[in-house]
Amino acid sequence: MDLQGSNSLNRSMTGLWTTRRNKLNLNSPVVPGTPATPQEEVPTPPENADTSSSIPPQSAGSTELPEPASTPTGKRKVRSSRNTDGSSSKRTKLSSTTNSQASKDLAAPTARLSDLGGVEACIEKMLELVAMPLCHPEVYLHTGVSPPRGVLLHGPPGCGKTLLANAIAGELGVPFISISAPSIVSGMSGESEKTLRDTFEEAKKASPCLLFIDEIDAITPKRESAQREMERRIVAQFLTCMDDLSWDNTDNKPVIVIGATNRPDSLDPALRRAGRFDHEISMGVPDEEARAKILTVLCAKLRLEGHFNLAALAKATPGYVGADLSALTGAAGIIAVKRIFRQLSDGTLVLPDTVLDVAQPNGDQDVPMADELPAVPSSTEATSLTANEPIPPPQKLSNFASLASCLSPTSIGHFLIAHPDPLTETQLAPLCITSEDFHAALKQVQPSSKREGFATVPDVTWADIGALHSTREELHMSIVEPIKRPELFNAVGIEAPCGVLMWGPPGCGKTLLAKAVANESRANFISVKGPELLNKYVGESERAVRQVFSRARASSPCVIFFDELDALVPRRDDSLSESSARVVNTLLTELDGLDSRKGVYVIAATNRPDMIDPAMVRPGRLDKLLYVDLPTPDERAEIVRTMTRKLPLGRIGGAAPTGGSSVGEAVEGLVRDRCDGYSGADLAALVREAGVVALKRTLGSFSQSGGGAGGWDSAAADPVNGAPATATPVIVVDLPDFAVALEKIGPSVSVAQRKKYQALRNKFSGLPVRVGKDEEEKRVEDKIGS
Repeated sequence: MDLQGSNSLNRSMTGLWTTRRNKLNLNSPVVPGTPATPQEEVPTPPENADTSSSIPPQSAGSTELPEPASTPTGKRKVRSSRNTDGSSSKRTKLSSTTNSQASKDLAAPTARLSDLGGVEACIEKMLELVAMPLCHPEVYLHTGVSPPRGVLLHGPPGCGKTLLANAIAGELGVPFISISAPSIVSGMSGESEKTLRDTFEEAKKASPCLLFIDEIDAITPKRESAQREMERRIVAQFLTCMDDLSWDNTDNKPVIVIGATNRPDSLDPALRRAGRFDHEISMGVPDEEARAKILTVLCAKLRLEGHFNLAALAKATPGYVGADLSALTGAAGIIAVKRIFRQLSDGTLVLPDTVLDVAQPNGDQDVPMADELPAVPSSTEATSLTANEPIPPPQKLSNFASLASCLSPTSIGHFLIAHPDPLTETQLAPLCITSEDFHAALKQVQPSSKREGFATVPDVTWADIGALHSTREELHMSIVEPIKRPELFNAVGIEAPCGVLMWGPPGCGKTLLAKAVANESRANFISVKGPELLNKYVGESERAVRQVFSRARASSPCVIFFDELDALVPRRDDSLSESSARVVNTLLTELDGLDSRKGVYVIAATNRPDMIDPAMVRPGRLDKLLYVDLPTPDERAEIVRTMTRKLPLGRIGGAAPTGGSSVGEAVEGLVRDRCDGYSGADLAALVREAGVVALKRTLGSFSQSGGGAGGWDSAAADPVNGAPATATPVIVVDLPDFAVALEKIGPSVSVAQRKKYQALRNKFSGLPVRVGKDEEEKRVEDKIGS
């Protein structure tokens, strides 16, 4: 074999491919009007000819691909991903979509400032910082003052930050670009920064323009605590873009950036300096007056009936933000709709009948009855109808009519059957929302501050507390009246609420009093157990204290109750650790610091007042000290009377329970004479133990009698066996049960402890020590007091 070369096969295959490529010339686009090459021309088949035979057969063993089908003009159609101008069709489609999206995003919102209420101060500030530079930039050019570049809106969720930004843009009518901060973040490196640059470039081209970035804290965290390098690059790119919004770069056309967040402390500090976000507007939780204005705006769109006291409704919604009030109106509308359908089902509400204008041959108007209406044709009948025959309209709600017998009397189906057509204006007239619907909605809608489990309204009332009349009056004037009637206290110049420290022996009702106060004032209630705020990590305890007061301010009026205060704020001396001292300092600052404590009332309770730091009880903080002493004999009787209201008491010497007035009087005399030194908790344990003794006695008599007599009601017996299968016990608590319980329950406060509390009371109240004690006892009391 004559070998021409070791690479001859490769050279021959390359030559064949090159020849084929030169024939087709795939890389050159077809220019209109250019004649096709002879190789590209394919003869047009004659009419009615077999097109399959017109394709020339390929030789056996040929590796050439079939030529692409040609156009009717004999020219090959070249498919390319680029247009005649060299641009990609995909890119053109994407750019057109982007341009249409951008034109849509630049449209001004439909919201207006009239849709807002209770934020007049924030609106005035926004008009000064945003409306003036956008509407009259010549004022700033003439004076040489640089307009603000950014405004930061911060506040709790639902207070109206996004609505305020949209309302300002809607009133001004300027181009408005609204983006969500998380939409900027991309998975590829550099894409997030590019998206941010493109957004600011688009704002510059559309200037004067408003750029609104919602939830800005998602892309601008603190760089020292950022977890990834990408977050630091995004923050740096954002700072650079903010610096490029100067008047020189925007041709003296302002571009103002509005950022919204509910976590302003998590933003990078470099973003909050002058020249970037120059001004910050705090939109807090609305107070009572602001809530009344918000309700006025929301109720203007509703159809209301009767007199609406929006001021009383605003007073009953402490801690509600704008979103919560909007949810309240929606819930009231749903309740009104349910009430209307229930009234229609009951027959208490009857809609007026509508008169159908049907032309009769004799000129009279008559309404056809239900059985006179044409029936709905079946599927077989419908197919047999010709095109010339008119098809009768289908009967509405025919399925409901067939199911009328299966529906309940209060079902909405009866209303749908009775009113198949849309209601007229006359029928819609009696349908409206009443004030009772709003009061019912208050029980269903929970404000945002309560959903986190922090603030609640207790269910303890004054009726659950016996005695303590003097302490109750002091708390009423210190907390309840300032919350219910603040205008009276403002008239006499009392603005800052005072704190109350209740101290005394354990079990005297200090916690119960705090709950009853919060319930009577209808204020939110935050209960803080002293040690639960302490944390082993540095700074966490102080943060927890600040968070408690921040939540209280967000849900004002609010009552904060610190139980066991001595564990949280011990006396600061050399033996106290530095971490505990910081907690004390933080609490003192929150009580009387730079932050306003308006609408936040503090009640503290302790049984060790000598261990509390003296700075806590100075005027302006916990300035009202209330000593909750052990109850007197008459107060003990009143406490027992309150606790035995739900107890089945019997008669002395009788068997049938009659409400037990005589036993109740005997029990009151018993606790007067034999319960000296008992606290309220001890008396509650006494009553509970008496009930247990009575239950044991009843169960014992039942087991001895065989289960058919004694204290069991066997009236309802089993009809088959005659056994008391459904017998219920009749338990009566008698005076001997209290006597037995008195032998088991003793006072929890000893005589020595009572003397110590008496000495502390004399010290804190400024009273002199009682005469007749020896010097040793005085030294002990002085030592305890110091």
